[in-house]
Amino acid sequence: MTKEELIQQIKKKQSFLCVGLDTDINKIPKHLLQLENPILEFNKRIIDATKNYCVAYKPNIAFYESLGAKGWEILQETLAYIPKDIFTIADAKRGDIGNTANMYARTFFETYNFDAVTIAPYMGEDSVKPFLEFKNKWGIVLGLTSNQGASDFQFSELKDGQRLYEKVIRTTANWGSEENLMFVVGATKAESLVTIRKLIPNHFLLVPGVGAQGGSLEEVCKYGITKDVSLLINSSRGILYASNGVDFETSSSEAARKIQSEMKTILENL
Repeated sequence: MTKEELIQQIKKKQSFLCVGLDTDINKIPKHLLQLENPILEFNKRIIDATKNYCVAYKPNIAFYESLGAKGWEILQETLAYIPKDIFTIADAKRGDIGNTANMYARTFFETYNFDAVTIAPYMGEDSVKPFLEFKNKWGIVLGLTSNQGASDFQFSELKDGQRLYEKVIRTTANWGSEENLMFVVGATKAESLVTIRKLIPNHFLLVPGVGAQGGSLEEVCKYGITKDVSLLINSSRGILYASNGVDFETSSSEAARKIQSEMKTILENL
């Protein structure tokens, strides 16, 4: 999917919501466990319940590969069930030397046909560039994450005065373009978006951490939104597990609708 196509979907749905499909069999409604493939059935029902309110889905690959071959089958069937006009992100956080990175890119862009994949940039340019060589595909680089351990390295001050995360974003931005490169920026670090937008004023940002992790949609938009929006706000647990009863689809749909409604108001005031 191209940048313009993604922007058009945002305008059409008045939403920049990404639903994280971090499906844990220990958390899905118990009544689904009697089915032959409870995880796939749960994913399908979540997609049906939320597809009118979101513009992207983001399966967390760890939740599938932990199940072995069956998990990869579930991932592929889940991906096939997602409507073709919705952006898909493989949350895989891959990062390795060039020839290995190329194989990871082929896995997610050719074998599974995702639109984007998350990348860990620690090993440098040759670990990122292979993901940027596929037409209408995206690399999403970890820029500033929302987890507690982010402070261990990402805020380290370098000799030139910039923070490590700033150097990562500034440097990586030169390896691609606004048409094939996004950055992960955690919602719990919303105040850092002022600095980040000075470095990358128009790149799309994938923003996890809104909702269950305490991030604020209003704060993220205050500092990070652009005229083209350029944000994908991810919500996983708050939507997936809005209810663990037989009404889970209705509850998940309502949780997604509520976020979309807030986004619509923000977009109307742009």
